[in-house]
Amino acid sequence: MADLRDVLEKNRLWAERMRAQDPGFFERLAAIQSPRILWIGCSDSRVPANQITGHQPGEVFVHRNVANVVVHTDLNCLSVMQFAVDVLQIRNIVVCGHYGCGGVKAALESQRHGLIDNWLRHIEDVRDLHSEALAKLPDDDARWDRLCELNVVEQVLHVSQTTVLRDAWARGQDVTVHGWIYRLQDGRIRDLGVDSASAAEAERAVATAVRNGVVKA
Repeated sequence: MADLRDVLEKNRLWAERMRAQDPGFFERLAAIQSPRILWIGCSDSRVPANQITGHQPGEVFVHRNVANVVVHTDLNCLSVMQFAVDVLQIRNIVVCGHYGCGGVKAALESQRHGLIDNWLRHIEDVRDLHSEALAKLPDDDARWDRLCELNVVEQVLHVSQTTVLRDAWARGQDVTVHGWIYRLQDGRIRDLGVDSASAAEAERAVATAVRNGVVKA
């Protein structure tokens, strides 16, 4: 309980600091939500969307889960996407993974952790799909990095295949899906080059990204 009291105290100090810097901040924030992007990221505590992108509260609409997976039967994720696209009229959806992802490593090595193994099966599918390419890499670390990238690439394709995006594109709505990856060691985000504004673009971009290999730099 002491740790939680510390969280509440830090919240109070943050709120006071924000109000001192900008007296109207919370009033504006409460009045309207106008985020610029939908961020689909990993639940990892080291990858907070607003902080690593330099955005303020209200500027990023966020959905996070273990290993930034987009599953066509996940009504939570689909509901977030539908609200973002249809109601908030967001024009950019970012799927952002990160190097050093524990969920990806567990899937790569077929580690068992209990209930979450069912969720990680989706990443194992990505692993199996690209098993030949992964096997050609020199060591386990290189395979881990590459699977983190490939997982993002495949999730971009999954986003583009949802009814939410296909319906939006069919009615001419301007929505683009992007695939990024964050590196914990330097705090930098890298663009995986899979920007897609249609289902056909997504398929071409994914094929190119897979063919080009590792992008880590």
